[in-house]
Amino acid sequence: MTMSVSALLRRAALVGLTLAGLAIVAAPMPSHAFDPASTAAINLDKDAVILHGYDAVAYQTQNKAVKGMADYTATHKGATYRFVSAANRDLFKANPAKYEPAYGGFCAMGVALEKKLDGDPELFRLVDGKLYLNVNADVQKVWSGDIPGNIAKAETNWPEIKAKAPKDLN
Repeated sequence: MTMSVSALLRRAALVGLTLAGLAIVAAPMPSHAFDPASTAAINLDKDAVILHGYDAVAYQTQNKAVKGMADYTATHKGATYRFVSAANRDLFKANPAKYEPAYGGFCAMGVALEKKLDGDPELFRLVDGKLYLNVNADVQKVWSGDIPGNIAKAETNWPEIKAKAPKDLN
């Protein structure tokens, strides 16, 4: 049976799409899970871990994103925080408000735009002692162009959107 060139191309395209689809399905899922249907005011993974497991205290004490460990945890407002040490955990427990991220760990620029986007713990900025996250580097660049203005917008928007699901805002 002889196939035309166009039939061969269609078959090759179909095989390619099928393989691409299988690769997506078989790809490992990230350890964190942003839930677009959640109405929670805190950005948690499926295990109720905030900041994708990064140490909230290390941002303030080391000015860098450091992955916490499951051995050192504290719970605050229903979120499980992970830390690199018992000392960091204890600092957090003494003053959680000092270390918790703005807008529950959602993207600060997203909140300024009336959206709840996943915050990337590696893309952060400390402003007046408060931790702000952004969803990606391009968004962080825009947010950084007018930090005071974007924080003011986010502060106005947050009370209205914090109890809404991201899918209902985006």
